[in-house]
Amino acid sequence: MSNLSPPEAHENSEHSAFLAHHFESHKQQFAAGKLGMWIFLLTEILLFGGVFCAYAVYRSNHPEIFEWAHRFLDKFLGAINTTVLIASSFTMAWAVRAAQKNQTRLCTVLLAVTLLGGCGFLGIKFVEYKSKWEEGLMVAHYFKPTPEALEHIKHLEADTAHLKSKPEEIPRNAGIFFSIYFCMTGLHGLHVIAGMSAIGWVLVRSAKGQFSSAYFGPVDYVGLYWHLVDLIWIYLFPLLYLIH
Repeated sequence: MSNLSPPEAHENSEHSAFLAHHFESHKQQFAAGKLGMWIFLLTEILLFGGVFCAYAVYRSNHPEIFEWAHRFLDKFLGAINTTVLIASSFTMAWAVRAAQKNQTRLCTVLLAVTLLGGCGFLGIKFVEYKSKWEEGLMVAHYFKPTPEALEHIKHLEADTAHLKSKPEEIPRNAGIFFSIYFCMTGLHGLHVIAGMSAIGWVLVRSAKGQFSSAYFGPVDYVGLYWHLVDLIWIYLFPLLYLIH
């Protein structure tokens, strides 16, 4: 005989299609899924933590490289991408709330907007990567800046000439900065793609009306992952683009 109260028994029978057999209720299933998601996010934090440690070591040992090379990055595009991800994080949180309140159509629209935000982020990142390729700003010994790229740096140096005793030369091993830049932003970009894939999955399910106040776990879990992706970029932007 089941020890569930009548309301819980009714809930399970009504939503049995989305309740795994080894859980007694949707509440228990959601709690287990949430715990599993947090454990997964901790492993992601450990992964990026190693990358941030490598960044700290190289920047501590070669501060002149980071100070000189970061000026090749477009702060304006970086700021736009930061704004886009913060806005998408808001729409993702709103989509979770809409699913909790049985607002299926609103949830679907907000997930679509979040997905568009991810597309916008990757589009801007593609523009940045393309310009780095064309200007010869690549990793390690492939770092061979074009005359046009160096001319841009000279203009920046001219604007701050009154602060320096002599013009700057290209630091030795300047490609280290772009090795770290492509490693950190590339790894983050892969996580953005993974997050977009997950958002697309819950978007299709939301359009089919599969989420409700009783079952909204997948939207919540994907939202947590997307917030982590946004948070990591909020750290990457100042570490790479706003070096002083």
